Amino acid sequence: MTFKSSKKNKTMDKLGVTAASFAPAAVVAAPGGAGAEAVEAVEEKTEFDVVIDDVPSNARIATIKAVRGLTSLALKEAKELIEGLPKKFKEGVSRDEAEDAKKQLEEAGAKVSIV
Repeated sequence: MTFKSSKKNKTMDKLGVTAASFAPAAVVAAPGGAGAEAVEAVEEKTEFDVVIDDVPSNARIATIKAVRGLTSLALKEAKELIEGLPKKFKEGVSRDEAEDAKKQLEEAGAKVSIV
């Protein structure tokens, strides 16, 4: 099989350059960008958000009590917090504090997630 040579190929032949000579530069550039993302992914997350996803109607009172125990909210604010879910309950807390809050809220009957 023979191929017609394009103007680009003729110019490349005339200058003694091939497309393969450009490939190593692209390969070298790619790992640098991917490596930076990999380093960021390895960093351990230190701040977590506790999100109340759902509160069944039969667990509302217990959940309000748990919310009040974990915060300094008054009854009205705690009640408003568990309406219109999902909502962030605590933001930027340590893993231990997030796990503790999740445990207490789940014992009260709420469905909670840590983000």
